[in-house]
Amino acid sequence: MKPSPRNHLGRALRTARQIAGISQEGFGDVSGRTYVSQLERGERQATLSKVDDLASVLGVHPVSLVTLAYLPERLSEGSIDALLATIREELVGLTTAR
Repeated sequence: MKPSPRNHLGRALRTARQIAGISQEGFGDVSGRTYVSQLERGERQATLSKVDDLASVLGVHPVSLVTLAYLPERLSEGSIDALLATIREELVGLTTAR
């Protein structure tokens, strides 16, 4: 069994938020600033439902936000391609193994 990679959702959220030009307060319709700050600092973990809400504010698909959380800090096109290839292979395996 492969070791489980550690997610960095807080870093991904901060990166996506800054690129989108949205302040922590900009999530007011779905979360408080304190909660967003705690997520970004890794003090709290978001539920899938909350990831949906956060991604909606950011204007991205929730899978994009989660995928960003599993990419290395030093992004490269190769690291993105490698992760997406792994995800594609696993999804194909999960959906054809019925």
